[in-house]
Amino acid sequence: MTIITRRRPLSLLRAFLDGEASGGIALMTAAALAMLVANSPLAGAYFEALHVQLGPLPISHWINDALMAVFFVLVGLEIKREMLDGQLATWPRRLLPGIAAAGGMAVPALIYTAFNSGDPEAIRGWGIPTATDIAFALGVLSLVGSRVPASLKIFLAALAIIDDLGAVLIIALFYNTGLSLPDLAMAAAVLALLVILNRSGVIRLLPYLVLGVVLWVLVYRSGIHATLAGVALALTIPLRRRPGGADDTRASPLHRLEHALIIVVPFVIVPLFGFANAGVSLAGVGVERLFDSITLGVAFGLVAGKFIGVLGTVAIVVRLGWAELPAQASWAQMAGVAMLCGIGFTMSLFIGLLAFDGLPLLQDEVKVGILLGSFVAACLGTIVLLNSSRATAGAGAPVEQG
Repeated sequence: MTIITRRRPLSLLRAFLDGEASGGIALMTAAALAMLVANSPLAGAYFEALHVQLGPLPISHWINDALMAVFFVLVGLEIKREMLDGQLATWPRRLLPGIAAAGGMAVPALIYTAFNSGDPEAIRGWGIPTATDIAFALGVLSLVGSRVPASLKIFLAALAIIDDLGAVLIIALFYNTGLSLPDLAMAAAVLALLVILNRSGVIRLLPYLVLGVVLWVLVYRSGIHATLAGVALALTIPLRRRPGGADDTRASPLHRLEHALIIVVPFVIVPLFGFANAGVSLAGVGVERLFDSITLGVAFGLVAGKFIGVLGTVAIVVRLGWAELPAQASWAQMAGVAMLCGIGFTMSLFIGLLAFDGLPLLQDEVKVGILLGSFVAACLGTIVLLNSSRATAGAGAPVEQG
C-alpha cells in the first residue's frame, strides 16, 4: 500500500529517486550524439556553430555561462532545501555522505596532481576529477533496479549534492580570472539586497529573479565565473510558506522555483551543455592521446580516486563507530556505489573548460579523460552492484525495495 503525503513536494533528489534514469539517459544520449557529430561530415558546422556570435556573446558562452547559471540555481536550491528540510537536515544525516564526499574529492585531486606535478600548466586541472555527476550516476544506478536498497540511492544522491557544493567552492576559489573590484562591489551590493528581501519576508519570486539577472551580469563582468551567481541567488530564495498556507510547503518560493526548473534543467540545459562540450574530434588522434598526463590524471582520478576516497573514508567512519552503513546495504554494494561516484561528467567538463580556457588541445585531453574514466567507472560499478546484489540475495539477506 502506498501512502501519499501532501506535506512535502518532490525535490530534485526525490524526483530522481523516483525516476532517476531519465535525466541520466538524456545526458548520455546528448554526449553520444556530440561524439557522433564531431566525427561526422557535420563536424565543421558543429564546431563553427558554437562560435557564432549571438548578441554580446558566442553561442558557446550563452550555454556555458548563461544557461549553466540556471543549472547552478537548481543546484543551489537543492543544496539549501536538503540542508534545511531534507535528507541533509541533521548532522547525523550529513556525516557519512559529507565525509565520503570530502574523501572522494581529495584523493582524485591528489592522483591527478601526481600525474601532472611536473607541468605547471597541466596542474591547473587538479579540480576536474573531484566532481560526481548526480544525473549520470543515479541513471546508471537505476539499471540495477530494486536489487540495491533505496538507502544507497539516498546516500549517493546526498554525496553528489555535497560534492556539488565542494565543486562550487573550488570554482569560486581557484578558477577565476583577473577581478574587477567595482563590478565585484556592485555584485556584493545586489546580493545584499537579495538577503534583505529574504529577511523582510518577501515571497514573490519576481524581485529575486530580476535582481538575479543583474547579479549575473555583474558577476560575469567581475572575473568570477558567472554561474556562481546562480548559486548565490538560490541561497537567498526563501524556504518559507505563504501566509495562511498551513502545512502546504508547495507555497514556498524555493519549492516553486525548484519545480519550475526541475524539467528544463535536466532535460534541456544539461543535455545541451553535454552536446556542446562533449564533442571531441578523433581525426588524427592516436592511441598515444590516451597516455597524455592530463588524460591519465583525469581518468585515474575518477576511477581509482573516487573509489578509494569514498570507500576508504566510509570504512574509517564506520570502523570508528561514528556512523553505520546505509540500511540493508552490504560492503560490496557500498563498493559498487563508490565506483559509480567516478562518473564525473557535467561538473568535471565544466571545471575542465575553466581550467584550460582558450587551450582547446588540453580541453580535448580533459574530455577524453572524462569520457574514458566515466565510462569505466559506470561499467565497473554496474558489474560490482549486479554481482553484490546476487550474492546478497543468495545469502538470504533482505533487500529493501526502492
